[in-house]
Amino acid sequence: MRVLICGAGRVGHGIARRLAREKHDITIIDEDQDLVDQVSTDLDVRGYTGHAAHPDVLKRAGAADCEMIIAVTHFDEINMVICQIAHTLFSVPFKIARVRDQSYIDPAWKNIFSREGLPIDMVISPEVEVGEAILQRLRTPGAIMSATFGRGKVRLLGLEISDNNPLLDTAVDQIRGLFPDLSARIIGIGTGDSVRAPKGSDVLKPGDRAYIAVLDSHAERLTSIFNRNVERSDHIVIVGGGNVGLYVAQTLERESNKRIRLIENDPDRANTAVAGVKRSIVIQGDGLNPDILTEAGASKADFVVAITNDDKTNLLISNLAKRAGAKRTLALVNATELAGLAHDMRVDAVLDPRALTVSQILLRMRRGRILGLQSLEDGQAEVAEGVTLESSSLIGKPTGYDDLPDGITAAAIVRGDEVIMAGPETIVRTEDRLIVFYEEELVRKVEKFFRVSPDFF
Repeated sequence: MRVLICGAGRVGHGIARRLAREKHDITIIDEDQDLVDQVSTDLDVRGYTGHAAHPDVLKRAGAADCEMIIAVTHFDEINMVICQIAHTLFSVPFKIARVRDQSYIDPAWKNIFSREGLPIDMVISPEVEVGEAILQRLRTPGAIMSATFGRGKVRLLGLEISDNNPLLDTAVDQIRGLFPDLSARIIGIGTGDSVRAPKGSDVLKPGDRAYIAVLDSHAERLTSIFNRNVERSDHIVIVGGGNVGLYVAQTLERESNKRIRLIENDPDRANTAVAGVKRSIVIQGDGLNPDILTEAGASKADFVVAITNDDKTNLLISNLAKRAGAKRTLALVNATELAGLAHDMRVDAVLDPRALTVSQILLRMRRGRILGLQSLEDGQAEVAEGVTLESSSLIGKPTGYDDLPDGITAAAIVRGDEVIMAGPETIVRTEDRLIVFYEEELVRKVEKFFRVSPDFF
């Protein structure tokens, strides 16, 4: 697919890197020559310097021949104009815009993004995406990642395997027998820098990362089995009072009676946060200052979330909080090379906002009836939810560990209102919503599972 990306910052670079790996034809535009040169050199993609909302620049970059345009500059209004010009002048079939200001995506103005209004096919709102991802981590505090499938009925959790895990050296196909009343299934195992789909005889080792599909109502029990020392998160400290921090605090206020302390260094943003919350306490100050962390109660916090605009600051804040006595920490980290330092700095979990954005875009690029998608470990694997059509090669087949092609693991089937965990006795039917884990190189094979076969006609 020919894709034009407008904006070569962190998000644009991350999207270009992921799509280039899938052999899509990528062109990137930015006003900053240095950014364009960096992306072009790193990824071997075409780069053009110029204002992406100017028709002549878009024409020179090949907008008339592209199949998708992704506008992720720093300005919402420019992203909207890019999509409008791409539609009006170049008839680009699919247009994606990053929109950060929440006033634009308020349900009261839902008609803004339509064929009659602004012809944008998909709106990416990173603040909401990151905020929801943080909330999911808070709801499952023992997990290093969390996502939902099957209309929220199935949760995907990433859990680190500790030295005292009760399931060490147990074959993954035997775990169900040990916990027959727990609807959960290990579908991926990360070891070192790689991740793979397990076979039935594979076992978990200390330091592994297990990706587990679990019935949402069983998620708390699952995390208690894998992380016996994890407790409820009732006292939460959020460092960073921008749009994301405020969104998380406001949502937590509506959902629970948790004690929330919000730290923000910028006086204006701190005042905005004060006006936007009801029960949370806002502290204006530097989150790297131990006295400020102490004032917020970080030493006794169940969870400290560092979501400032600086990756290094977030890692350092998380490290300071952990050293002070915080039970768990989470840092927002964009740079992949910095995320690798988290373990050494005693940071419990990192969140990469680019991965969330890329997952949404990849969902739109996947062929077939794929309804949901989550990219894992910098794109080394994915979990997708798709509808099995009558001509699918999976119809009538069992879903045990050794029943599907190597590199693919079935997680669960959503059939009507029922969730059925995959296994040798679970047979795929037409119109099932099947959730599968697969390694990166098997993307095209999985797409075929959810497409109409030409032989069908």
